[in-house]
Amino acid sequence: MNKLTIKGDWNIAKGKLKQRWANLTDNDLTFAEGQEDELIGRIQKRTGETREAVERALSESCDCDRPANRTNEKSSVRYGEPASRY
Repeated sequence: MNKLTIKGDWNIAKGKLKQRWANLTDNDLTFAEGQEDELIGRIQKRTGETREAVERALSESCDCDRPANRTNEKSSVRYGEPASRY
């Protein structure tokens, strides 16, 4: 199961995400513990970005723990880094 643990000041992270994607609203960025997938899905729906791009943006915007490795991924890519670097 993929888990994204968001730590730190969520208000600062929300501001950074809104700077990146101006069309996000406070409702889009409502975060509740245990509903990380729902948050990522709302951002994906609003921005049209891939899940990986949204996870990378979240990682860059806040102090986030890396989600557990997915078993169906072909390569070992460090979370938050572009795949082309490896």
